[in-house]
Amino acid sequence: MYKQLTSSQRYVIKNGLKENVPLRMIARLIGVSPSTVSREIKRNSSKTGVYIPALANEMARENRARSARNRRTKKRYRYKVLTLLTKYQWSPEQISGTLRKEGISISHETIYQWIRKDKARGGSLYLNCRHKLKHRSRGLYKKSSAAHIPNRVSIHQRPTEVDGKRFGDIEMDTIVAKGQKSAILTLVEKSTNMCFIKKIDGGFNPAAAAKAAILLLLPYKDKLKTITTDNGFEFRDHETITRVLGIPVFFADPYASCQKGAIENTNKLIRQYIPKNSDFSDFDDDRLFEIQTLLNNRPRKKH
Repeated sequence: MYKQLTSSQRYVIKNGLKENVPLRMIARLIGVSPSTVSREIKRNSSKTGVYIPALANEMARENRARSARNRRTKKRYRYKVLTLLTKYQWSPEQISGTLRKEGISISHETIYQWIRKDKARGGSLYLNCRHKLKHRSRGLYKKSSAAHIPNRVSIHQRPTEVDGKRFGDIEMDTIVAKGQKSAILTLVEKSTNMCFIKKIDGGFNPAAAAKAAILLLLPYKDKLKTITTDNGFEFRDHETITRVLGIPVFFADPYASCQKGAIENTNKLIRQYIPKNSDFSDFDDDRLFEIQTLLNNRPRKKH
């Protein structure tokens, strides 16, 4: 561990450097480790690389003062961090990035450290993190074969302009309740990450899924360009979506989730509020709209 050196130790370092004494020998003379001497020279030398004891003392004192100010600043803004975490379920990365724009420097790792320490003391801050501080592999919901979808249009026929830069390109998917008894339709607009969530009446009924998609997207009809989804049975009625909204629906290759990364990531965020094995009877339209609003008001990374 790095130790603060005294003025007399710093003068020994200066004389040792002047006489070309090896750092290991200097360290032995002043009773510290060679790494301490090496760091001292690196941190507290002048801009020209010259080690001057008086200057080193002053630089070390300023470094200690800056560290103390940083600790006070972090404590001062801790309440704001915890509010964003517990009230809005923002991630540490989102909180850190937003505060940085306000001139407040708190790293996401510092926030994670607060959460881990709170958890070790029996606290519940970690429950506001999407992964609950656990890294679990994502389960797979087996989708129907592409052969079961009439007049399916492959993603390979999709325009190259669907690159996440223009507004109006949608990705669509479902999340599934415990026992696959019901489903929730999820959509995301690729350029803005704006998401839409609605329960499908009748579970995996294709007509019901098409109706839910139309209801969610109809207000944006004039701005829509494309929809990309997977090969789930619930999307068999894609031609109704195309007829009403006037946009084509493209289908990803089977088991190629990377071809619709925006909705895959959105579903992970939604699972923070609707965990796997949930019974969707607890989630009515008002609750789903509340979750949708929370997510759309978060700062989001582009994927």
